Formats: sequence, structure tokens, C-alpha cells
Amino acid sequence: MTTIAIFSDTHSSHGHCLEGEALSAAREADAVIHAGDFNSEAALEAFQSVNSSLYGVFGNTDSMSVRDRLPEARTVDHAGLRIAVTHRRDGGQTGLKMFGRSRDADIVVSGHTHRPTVIDADDCVLLNPGSHADPRGNRPGFAVLEDTGDSLAGEIREPEGTLIESFDIALE
Repeated sequence: MTTIAIFSDTHSSHGHCLEGEALSAAREADAVIHAGDFNSEAALEAFQSVNSSLYGVFGNTDSMSVRDRLPEARTVDHAGLRIAVTHRRDGGQTGLKMFGRSRDADIVVSGHTHRPTVIDADDCVLLNPGSHADPRGNRPGFAVLEDTGDSLAGEIREPEGTLIESFDIALE
């Protein structure tokens, strides 16, 4: 069974700020996706030390040293799933859907709002895991996707493990 852990908006000057279920998910995942705003090279390197299969993008508050090491957007093909990753897109949901379509994505992972959300946008799923470390008035969150064979079972959870929302993504 393949597992992908998804994070965003760490906003740390010193490390990954992972704890509880969020830390376990990052350690045990086959891949980790981070939708930007690590803020510092120390935070990026801390994530890389937890899981070497890290696919990150830079966000609007990332330092130049982080921006030099990561793309602004990327597409990840993993476990039969095509994931488009960006920190944010102008145009809100419509902009994210267009970004996903341009990359033929099954799922679009984004950050920036610090609000854990999942939206079925007809031809793709828009997923924002929220922020596990700096929720700014929202529930803290991260997401996990598990391959169940014919679909992906998704969950958005708080760092200690409380379920926020569950969802499924059909695999074709």
C-alpha cells in the first residue's frame, strides 16, 4: 500500500515543527509533498531528514536559499496518480483547476490559505492540507493519501491525529 503525506505552510526558522501523527505520517510515507512556505533552509532540510522522498515547491514567504533549491510548481507522478503542486495560484479555485488541467492532474495540492480543505472540482480534486505548525486562526492540518487499489483514500487530520475530513479519489 502506497502512502503520501502532504504538508504546507510550515513557516519555521529552525525545523519541520512536526509532532504526533503528522511526524509519524511524514516518516512512514512513501513520499512527502510540501506546498511551500517552509520559510528557511533549516525547515526544508529538516523535512528532507525525515523523508528523503520529499517533493516540495517554494512559497511566497520562502527565503532565497529555499527558492534556489525548489521550483515554484511541479508535477509528481506517484502510485498511478498525477499530482500538480503549487503554493498558490491567482484566480482562486478556478486558477487552481486551470493549473491542474494544464498538467493533466488528478489532484492539485496547494497551500497559502492555512485552511485545510478538499474540493471535488469535477476533473480533479483540489487539496489544501492547511498548516500543521502555523494555522493562523484555522484548524492545524496535514493530509494523507493511501492507495487502496481502485481508489485513493484521503484524510485531512490535525497533527495529533484528529480527523478533519475524509475523501476518496477514483483511480482510472
